[in-house]
Amino acid sequence: MKFQRKILPLLAAVAAAGIALSGCSGSADATSGSAGASAPASQGEWPRTVKHESGETVIPAKPKNIASTSLSVTGTLLAIDAPVTSSAATNPSDVTDSQGFFSQWATVATERKVGVLYPALEFDLEAVVAAAPDLIVVSTSGADSAADHYKELSAIAPTIVVNYGSQSWQDLAAELGEATGQEAAASAAVAKYDAHVKDVAAKIKLPEGESNIISFNGAGQDNGVAKQGGSHADVLESLGFKIADIPEGLDTSAQPRQDFAFISFENLTRAATGNTVFLLAADNAMVEAFKGEKVLANLPSVKSGQVVAMGPTSFRLDYYSSTQLVDLLGETFS
Repeated sequence: MKFQRKILPLLAAVAAAGIALSGCSGSADATSGSAGASAPASQGEWPRTVKHESGETVIPAKPKNIASTSLSVTGTLLAIDAPVTSSAATNPSDVTDSQGFFSQWATVATERKVGVLYPALEFDLEAVVAAAPDLIVVSTSGADSAADHYKELSAIAPTIVVNYGSQSWQDLAAELGEATGQEAAASAAVAKYDAHVKDVAAKIKLPEGESNIISFNGAGQDNGVAKQGGSHADVLESLGFKIADIPEGLDTSAQPRQDFAFISFENLTRAATGNTVFLLAADNAMVEAFKGEKVLANLPSVKSGQVVAMGPTSFRLDYYSSTQLVDLLGETFS
């Protein structure tokens, strides 16, 4: 999986869901949404017209059988308790269950009897027809995108196209909440998550100085360094961590992103100046690999031993993985 230019080494194992950033959980146990998103005049009013990335779609009645062609969006649908009954799946790996559903929400999907729409992210129009959905959800880009098949899918059922890479999981939840009539559940998810963050923030002891978040790809590769205001930085900042600025002129991206800058390995010494470094989608083995790089030996974080693994599910920030990340940080800095 890649944040455009190979931002996540672990995602080779996930090589399936076009990672960017966002996602969620389910009604009482996990919920999600976007604060301040506009809702219809009456949340029970149908039909309703939904504006989305590919135009406008009339949804005649509240959906009861949603097919998700985007694995990265399925977690958000689960988070707002939308009736998603089938989802595209990727190849099973260390970050999925045996069906190819992301591990952060796979248990919820199993409990709700979500079936595999088609495996290995290989688009199958006949499988979508067989699922007989009353709403189809598509993503704009990434390996799990079926946007090129929008017209074909729209002939089967009302279809909406969302961009999970350009917004937070909270905003995505709000967008899907309006399309599915789950506005209240989306708002409840955000409130539940915010309350949990506040509780954890009150209990942790923050390290001194600033922090960096790095998607570490090793020597000879560009490495992603999180920017202030990006989804990953937002999670840490919500707990009180301060994300370090990235010096200008280091980003090698052809099209700069708002969430990550891509830095050459040699320039990590100039970009990763924080007293603490968090490694995205990493385990302790990757932490040791980072600390073992001679070029990085003089980084403040390496010298102090303040290099922290963010866990394998941190590549995709939905309600579930964001909560897991908050819990991990709470335990690490308790």
